[in-house]
Amino acid sequence: MEINGQLALTVLMGVFLVAVAAWLTRVENWRSYTPLASGGGAYGQESGHAHEKPGGLIRWLTTVDHKDIGMLYGLYGVIAFVVGGLMVVVMRLELADPGMTLISNSFYNSLLTSHGITMLFLFGTPILAAFSNYFIPLVIGADDMAFPRINAIAFWLLPPAALLIWAGFLIPTSDIIPAQTAWTMYTPLSAGVGQGNQANAGVDLMLLGLHLSGVSATMGSINFIATIFTERAEEVTWANLDIFSWTVLTQSGLILFAFPLLGSAMVMLLLDRNLGTPFYTGEGGNILWQHLFWFFGHPEVYILVLPPMGIVSYVLPRFSGRRLFGFKFVVYSTLAIGVLSFGVWAHHMFATGIDPRLRASFMAVSLAIAIPSAVKTFNWITTMWNGRIRLTTPMLFCIGFVSNFIIGGVTGVFLASIPIDLILHDTYYVVGHFHYVVMGAIAFAGFAGLYYWYPLYTGRMYQRKLGKWHFWLWMIGTNVTFFAMILLGYGGMPRRYATYLPEFITLHQVATVGALLLLVGGFIWTYNFVISWLEGPVIKDGDPWNLKEDGLYTAEWDWFDRKLQTKITDGGEEQEVATDGGQETDDTDA
Repeated sequence: MEINGQLALTVLMGVFLVAVAAWLTRVENWRSYTPLASGGGAYGQESGHAHEKPGGLIRWLTTVDHKDIGMLYGLYGVIAFVVGGLMVVVMRLELADPGMTLISNSFYNSLLTSHGITMLFLFGTPILAAFSNYFIPLVIGADDMAFPRINAIAFWLLPPAALLIWAGFLIPTSDIIPAQTAWTMYTPLSAGVGQGNQANAGVDLMLLGLHLSGVSATMGSINFIATIFTERAEEVTWANLDIFSWTVLTQSGLILFAFPLLGSAMVMLLLDRNLGTPFYTGEGGNILWQHLFWFFGHPEVYILVLPPMGIVSYVLPRFSGRRLFGFKFVVYSTLAIGVLSFGVWAHHMFATGIDPRLRASFMAVSLAIAIPSAVKTFNWITTMWNGRIRLTTPMLFCIGFVSNFIIGGVTGVFLASIPIDLILHDTYYVVGHFHYVVMGAIAFAGFAGLYYWYPLYTGRMYQRKLGKWHFWLWMIGTNVTFFAMILLGYGGMPRRYATYLPEFITLHQVATVGALLLLVGGFIWTYNFVISWLEGPVIKDGDPWNLKEDGLYTAEWDWFDRKLQTKITDGGEEQEVATDGGQETDDTDA
């Protein structure tokens, strides 16, 4: 009965996806939407009509404007970040004591799995899509994304993906429980083999949700590539394309090659679970899954880190009073990372017993990929050297990014060495290294972008003092938490364990204190952004950061200045572009 139920659920989801695909094939003229008030052209120059967006909820449900979709991605990413963060706070509180005190072993494993998947697939990729959607058309002088409706569809695949991934928590039945496979979903555990509880439908729903998020990311990457190649303004050439667009272009190329492979691997896993195929349950299947997963998994790290590197390369020079040092080398190193990232996946598998000659080649490439990352780091430091540094909140987060990225990168170089990796594999050292990059670097760069562009997308200024409190709590909390994990790894503490030996209690409690500092900083950030959005000082100048003084004024702020001037001229809000469902009104009727 249980197998029949899972099979019916899988078939139902397959029918749903086929129905969506069939509907999409009936949609004509994908590029028919032409916004008038976006990045490239002057407002209203293409038509004698004024367009108004529908009001309220309908606007957000029907919009195909890249700025609105960027805001939707941002809201979605923030919600996922809060959910994933609260999950790990519960885990860290549990780990303050060696035994099981607050939650059960199985619930801990469920939180562990959902935390990793939420942060990587529901927060990491969407929050970067938020920046890319909002700002890429503005900085390259495009009217909108190349395929606005595909852009909207890519976003609206994500809410059902989140519901499927969290279904085990949201549906209180014995047949559907949260997945406990960890975010890597290693077989045979994830294939439902053995006496465990991972044959339940919660794992199937999680896999289907991941599949939807992968389809969304792939559609978005195609859109970004097409936009950057075909929608640039005449004055924007490959020679003067901004660094953020270069990193997003490289990231999109990685997504095109990596995510479809993960989707194929998960389809085979679903077939193993529901139809009894032997892809991963037969001889060698466990190693096959690791090869397929990590061929996606390591490029995924660079899919997540390249746009943040672009944000830092874009924002840091603005508060250093000088242009980015070695711009061409930063671009070349970005492309080098994109190419090399597909040649390092087996360094996650040094302990599996693969051929030593293969291990040596992967070790060499894993060490080599540190070079382009180091090039970027030296360029960021040199940009600040003798610059006119202004320690604004965005600049502090950029400096924090560089500092944490150095620690995360150096600890990663050690793991690229086979003999060291064999000792530290599957210990908390790996967790500390990974989180220094994901939390200490990627999240810090994201907040640098959120604070830097806050006046642009809200029209108001945040509270500067609270912004700096947020930074320092997070800088201290990040290093306290994850450096303690590195020390735990040196002591031999294995990762993913809900209980541990008493000798590890002190460092675990230190890590928990650091996590609570991050929680307090998160509360301050949320309060600051919400209150400032509602009551903050209104921005009346299109150059709130005084970038013109150093000749570092950029296209998105020029668009923002035109928007402010339009408000002044009209005596009110700038007219918004139409979306699906909007009504068109002739100028003569106004």
